[in-house]
Amino acid sequence: MLLEVSNLTVCYDKAMIINDLSMHVAEGELVSLVGPNGAGKTTLLRAITGLVAWEKATLRGTAGGDVTLEGRISFDGRSIEKTPAHEIVRMGLVHCPERRRPFREISVLENLMAGAYLNLDKAQVQADLETVYTLFPVLAKRSKQVSGTLSGGEQQMLAVGRSLMSRPKLLCIDEPSTGLAPLMRREVFKKIQQIRELGITILLVEQEVARVFKIANRNYVLSSGKIIAQGKGEELLEDEVIRKTYLGL
Repeated sequence: MLLEVSNLTVCYDKAMIINDLSMHVAEGELVSLVGPNGAGKTTLLRAITGLVAWEKATLRGTAGGDVTLEGRISFDGRSIEKTPAHEIVRMGLVHCPERRRPFREISVLENLMAGAYLNLDKAQVQADLETVYTLFPVLAKRSKQVSGTLSGGEQQMLAVGRSLMSRPKLLCIDEPSTGLAPLMRREVFKKIQQIRELGITILLVEQEVARVFKIANRNYVLSSGKIIAQGKGEELLEDEVIRKTYLGL
């Protein structure tokens, strides 16, 4: 199993965000995490990719509050719950954050190269850059443009492209369609499918449930930090309580 999460609990001060959660992702899968706002989806991705552990190390006892993380996270056969976030990236577990977050003052190319900062093989970096440009031709056209001037859809493509420059085995993508027009949303989902066809495993957090259910192998439904259902999209949509209460359909 490429990713295994066992009995994970995450608390910020006294607020329990993730509650004894277990899940897994097999190599080659596209797995989605869906559920209402505040369910803990983003926190789960941050825990998996080492960002909660970083907060635990840096915020404890400060004005930022206390962070606790318990449970086991295994990636590619190795326990990583205490592994620094940059080492997790080096292993091939990469986080593409919500709301895109480019380095706004620098160019598209400089943003992409920032994603390759751990790779010292210049030929490999150039080959990865060409792969990103093939997948997202607009980034090649705008390579010298300041990233903060891109449209929302272009910034989302840049965020995914920058993540691909880190050579992920497993790419965790958080809410890629947020704030995008319907046409651009369709384009983003099309690109996600193409990334999967490159052999990259994907863990996808997304609010647009009907669309993500069509492309995912399996789905987990989160509510209040717990997984309350899992399965294929058509199976979950057959459950009226889950469909209306947790998926808003």
